[in-house]
Amino acid sequence: MALEIPNGWTLCASSFNWTPEIIAAARTAQDIVTGIADSVTKTIEIEPGLLWRSFPAPQDGEVDALRHGLASKGGRVSIVGASLDDFTSPTGRRTLQERLDFLVPQLQAARRAGAIGVRLPIGQAGTELLALVQPLLHELDLVLYEEIQGQQTPGNPAVAPALKAIAGLADDRVRVLVDISMLMPALPVSYLEELRRGGVAPDLLERLENDWQDPATHDAVTALLRSGQVPPRIHTLFMNLLIRFGRSDAADLQDVLPLVGAFHLKFWDLDDDSSRVSQPLRDLGGLLGRNGFTGTLTSEWGGHEWLQDDPTDMTRRHLALAETALAQPVDNLISTGSITG
Repeated sequence: MALEIPNGWTLCASSFNWTPEIIAAARTAQDIVTGIADSVTKTIEIEPGLLWRSFPAPQDGEVDALRHGLASKGGRVSIVGASLDDFTSPTGRRTLQERLDFLVPQLQAARRAGAIGVRLPIGQAGTELLALVQPLLHELDLVLYEEIQGQQTPGNPAVAPALKAIAGLADDRVRVLVDISMLMPALPVSYLEELRRGGVAPDLLERLENDWQDPATHDAVTALLRSGQVPPRIHTLFMNLLIRFGRSDAADLQDVLPLVGAFHLKFWDLDDDSSRVSQPLRDLGGLLGRNGFTGTLTSEWGGHEWLQDDPTDMTRRHLALAETALAQPVDNLISTGSITG
């Protein structure tokens, strides 16, 4: 019998996976996104800045066209990636009311699109804006998710106050979204190959390949960056080591899990050497199964930054791998009577 994830877990795909194809514009963005529902999965997280020309104040016609196009394929929107541009110029910061006015049309568009929620980076809204947005979230039947990822661990001094603020609201309309780029036992093989081609020194590459989770590796990465000797061609790519790639374990999420309503199942490639892709998913499945999680788990491919692979094929394969890996520990827990199915 095939393993299955619990009924309360919804597997989704992010339109972000198709970013290079959307930018290439050989097909319209709407056609690409509706194609996801037709050939990959029915529930889709969208990045409206890539889809709607009228964003950040989406026009009803654009929103309705996407919703109806998805519905014609049996598809729907899960979460909408919101934006909060805090500055009107390099020196002019928006007032609290202006920030609210910037965000409200996006919330209204998300509701019109049929989404369950919107997403912002952790802490960007701040407590004052969250307090103003709360009544509208209830009115529109939306959840605001604040995302943590990479090295933004729950204990990170820059993150902990925002998590505390969300906990203090005690409102299911304001939740946390965890990107599992936080849970990386090893770096992606394809990424390491890109660094090698880009000219990163062999001694640092050896550290990155074999000792990613060692704090001394982080120190070595920082030292090279400060020395100014990162090869220019891969400078942006190199910054992933300090921002987008984490080194935590699933157990580190235990205390914050009551606040979490969604996950990004971030992947970079599908080379599962030493279970670098599947093990974090198995660990996460066990943690969620033990704690009665319900919510969305969205396949999000970040590797198109350096890979030219087909996003449809990559996302299909990742979803299949993720479903098996997530279900395995849950199935074990059910069979041993640790949880009930």
